[in-house]
Amino acid sequence: MVTFASLTPNIMVKDVNQTLDYYKNILGFEIVDTNPSDGELEWGFVKKGEAGLMFQEVSSLRAEYPRLSATPLGGAMTFYVLVQEQIESWFMNLEGKVKVVKELNTTFYGTKEFAIEDINGFILTFSQRKGAE
Repeated sequence: MVTFASLTPNIMVKDVNQTLDYYKNILGFEIVDTNPSDGELEWGFVKKGEAGLMFQEVSSLRAEYPRLSATPLGGAMTFYVLVQEQIESWFMNLEGKVKVVKELNTTFYGTKEFAIEDINGFILTFSQRKGAE
């Protein structure tokens, strides 16, 4: 049977440079790789801990996958990111820098969560399990 090692979404965006800048300077992700290595980027990969995301410029991704030629930017999905610790202080640090769409709260199932909308309109929900302080 096949075993998967990871799952990393490749997200279609209008401007890879702006997106990487946001994820690096606002959310604290590390830029792992880009194509090309500098200038106007077509693709970029960021990671924070074990969470990774790839971003690809719209015309580049549509050229690679012609099936996406009629697909608009954005998507009807959210990204759920498990945070190991310090979600409250991280939330307070992000306030005023990001568009919060769900305030920090404790869910009925006991996790602390908040959600933001990134510069491309994607929703990221950050969640810390009960007892993970």
